[in-house]
Amino acid sequence: MPLNRRKFLKKSIAGGTLAAAMARSVTGEETARKPPKTEASGTTNRPLNPIIQQAREIALELLKPTSTELEHGLELHAQSIVFDAYGFAPRSAVDGDALAELVKAGASSLEYKDANEDMTMTRCVTDPVEQAEFLEAWRAAGVTCIFQNAGEEGQGVMMLLKRLSRFTYLTDMMKESVSKAATPDDIVAVKKAGQHCLYLTGNGVPLSEQWVSVQDELRYVRVFYELGIRMMHLTYNRRNMIGDGCAEKANAGLSDFGRTVIAEMNRVGVIVDCAHSGWQTSLEAAHVSTKPMVASHSTCGGIFPHIRSKPDDVIRAIADTGGYIGICCIPRFLRGAGDINAFLDHIDYVVKKFGADHVAVGTDVAYSSQNMSEESRKIPARARQRDRFASLWPVDDYRTTASATQSLAWTNWPLFTVGMVQRGHSDEVIQKIIGGNVMRVARSAFDR
Repeated sequence: MPLNRRKFLKKSIAGGTLAAAMARSVTGEETARKPPKTEASGTTNRPLNPIIQQAREIALELLKPTSTELEHGLELHAQSIVFDAYGFAPRSAVDGDALAELVKAGASSLEYKDANEDMTMTRCVTDPVEQAEFLEAWRAAGVTCIFQNAGEEGQGVMMLLKRLSRFTYLTDMMKESVSKAATPDDIVAVKKAGQHCLYLTGNGVPLSEQWVSVQDELRYVRVFYELGIRMMHLTYNRRNMIGDGCAEKANAGLSDFGRTVIAEMNRVGVIVDCAHSGWQTSLEAAHVSTKPMVASHSTCGGIFPHIRSKPDDVIRAIADTGGYIGICCIPRFLRGAGDINAFLDHIDYVVKKFGADHVAVGTDVAYSSQNMSEESRKIPARARQRDRFASLWPVDDYRTTASATQSLAWTNWPLFTVGMVQRGHSDEVIQKIIGGNVMRVARSAFDR
C-alpha cells in the first residue's frame, strides 16, 4: 500500500531514518549489487532544515512510494557511488553587509560580480554557519561526487581560471569533508571514507585567442588538465571557433578547428561535453571523437524538443561512442509537468531506447543556503545590467511552478533513486544511472 506521507516524514525527518540511510558507511564497491537487508543504523538524528524538508515533502507527494520502495531506494542510494554528471556544490549565502559596502563605494560590475561569486562558492570555508549549511546539503543529497562547474562559460584563459581557483581553494581548505578528486580511484576512496569530492569541468576549452597556429591555440588544454579539469564544453549557447552553440538559429556543425580540438582533448584525457552545443555540432563531435563523449546535462528531444535537448540521432551517436546523456533538473527543458516525474520519464526514455549504459543524472542545479534571502535584502538595488553575451536564449512564455522546481531540488537526490526503483529498474541499472556510467567514462578518458 502507498506510504503515508505524514507517517514517513515523522519517522524519517524527526527520527533521522532518511538521513541515516543516506549517510551510512558503505563497502566502497562501484557496482555493489544488493543493498543490505538490515535496518538503517545509527548515524545521525539531526532534523533537516525547513528548505530541504519542504522540497522532500513535495517530491514524496508526487512520487507516492510504498514503504518498501522508499526503504529499498534509500538503502541503494546510500550504498552506491552517486556521481552528479554536472552540477554545483551547495552555494553559501553572501555577506550582505560587505556587498552593500561595495555598492556604496561604486564598485564596477565586474568587481561586484567577482565578490558575489567568490562568496557563494567559498564562504563555507570561513563562516561556521555557512559551513554547517554546506555540509548539511551534502548529507541530505547523499552525493559522493559532483562533476563541478569550475569555469565561467567561455574560452578565455584568465576567465576560466577564476572559478577553478575558487574550487581549488574550497577543496584545499575543506579536504577532510570535500576534496578534489584527480582520478576516478580518488572517488572510490572518498566513498569508502564516507566523504565527498569534486571532479572538475572547465565549461569551455581554454584558448590563447591569438590564432598564431592550431598548436598555439590548444596548448592550454593540457595545462588545465594538469590543474585538474577533466571535462570541457565545446560551445556555450553561441557559435565559437569550434562549432555552433545550441541557441544559434543556424545549425552549422563542427568546424575544422573543432575537429582538432576534439582530437587534442581525446589525446590529453579531457572528456568532450556537447551539452550546450547545437545538434549538428553534437552529432559531428560524436562522429569525430575516439573516446566516449557526453551531453552532461541535457534532456531528450524525443519527449520535448528544446534547444538544450538532444534529438534521438544525436543521443544514438553519443551512445555509439560509449558515452551518455545526463538528464538535468530544469523544468523548462523537461516540460510536461516539469517535475520529478517528468525527469524520470526522460531517464526511462533513454534506458528503453538506447540502453542503461547511456544515461546519467546531471542535475545542473544547486542548493542555496537558507540564509541567502536575508543577506540579499541588505544589498542596495543596483541599476539594470546588460544581458551577458552568452545568454542567448529563445523567448518563451513558460512559467514553472514552485512544486515542480522544488521536487527537483538537489537535496532530493535520494528520491531520484527511489523514483527509479518505483519505475521498475533493477539495482544494477540504477547504480549505472546514478554514478556507474559517469565513472566508466571518467576511467576511459583517464586511462589513455
